[in-house]
Amino acid sequence: MTSTWRQLGRLAGLLLLSAVALQLYFLARVALMTVVDPQSTSFQRSEAWRLLVEQQRVSWRQEWVPDQRISAHLKRAVIASEDAGFADHSGVEWDAIEAAWEKNQKAEAQAERRNAQIEQREARRAQAGKPVARAAPRAAPKVVGGSTITQQLAKNLFLSGERTAARKAQEFVITFMLEAVLGKRRILEIYLNSVEWGEGVFGAQAAARHYFRTDAAQLGALPAARLAVMLPAPKRFEKNPGSAYVSGRAGTIVARMGGVELP
Repeated sequence: MTSTWRQLGRLAGLLLLSAVALQLYFLARVALMTVVDPQSTSFQRSEAWRLLVEQQRVSWRQEWVPDQRISAHLKRAVIASEDAGFADHSGVEWDAIEAAWEKNQKAEAQAERRNAQIEQREARRAQAGKPVARAAPRAAPKVVGGSTITQQLAKNLFLSGERTAARKAQEFVITFMLEAVLGKRRILEIYLNSVEWGEGVFGAQAAARHYFRTDAAQLGALPAARLAVMLPAPKRFEKNPGSAYVSGRAGTIVARMGGVELP
């Protein structure tokens, strides 16, 4: 029995040592970003692999530009759209996370009720001897996030997109590392240079050239707001960047930009 406990203790010690080593690895990577621009993110690499598998080619547009060559309009627009409290919070907006969790719970409950109704209807048709040509599509809950810009950057830089408690916990740890080591201005610079703005389009410079044939430094208020609108679902909005929704939402963001504090 003593031998078993000793083995369990060694295993626990190894797991703890591995966890600490992993955090030190992430911390070292974050510290390096104070002087070295990241060449790619975990999300970008996964996208490159997906494009290679699906299309047998990698269409890629990205050009790093320093903070001073990114329009202040774009910075304000992205903050107004994605994370209004960016300049003030410590990396995580707990109230936003709680609100998103409650909204997602309601969405899941609604989807479950909808799917139960579909199954009951199909069962009644089967019992009545009526043919069921094909199963009706099941409802999927619309999941919303409460992540800050720093959290989004933490996930994109190092983590996968899976929704697990362990992945979310690691995201929190990296988020606090980014805030402590890099500071707000550098976080925003890296985020704007690496975030996705369409299939194979990454960063402010590539997005400005792709959609407006200009440089990131020259973006005016309305084009910047249009780009900010696209961030939650760039592949979807890329298909129709001039849609009524994008235009209307961009107008709302422009109205909010004047109250945004830049780091």
